[in-house]
Amino acid sequence: MDNRINEIRRTIRALRVSMREAEAIMHEQINRDEDCSFVAQEVIKMRSVMSLLVKERTALGDHEPILVNSFFIPRRRPTRRSVAALTAESVFRPRVVARV
Repeated sequence: MDNRINEIRRTIRALRVSMREAEAIMHEQINRDEDCSFVAQEVIKMRSVMSLLVKERTALGDHEPILVNSFFIPRRRPTRRSVAALTAESVFRPRVVARV
């Protein structure tokens, strides 16, 4: 029993990492306006497998949390505009005034 629980825990850890990688790929495809249906289907399959593994683990009596090392995907920083560009835009921008 204990070996089966450890095997399930190892599989869940690996599946979590794979899911995060697939989700990162999917988000990149979305940002590039590409079709991500294949990757999305794979993520759904991984979630269904994960659900079955969690049910089996719970049935075997394991209720401890499974910790995964942080898998951090840095986001792209927004483009910064120079101070000169900001002041030039604010000076030459037409004013909108409500008329009554």
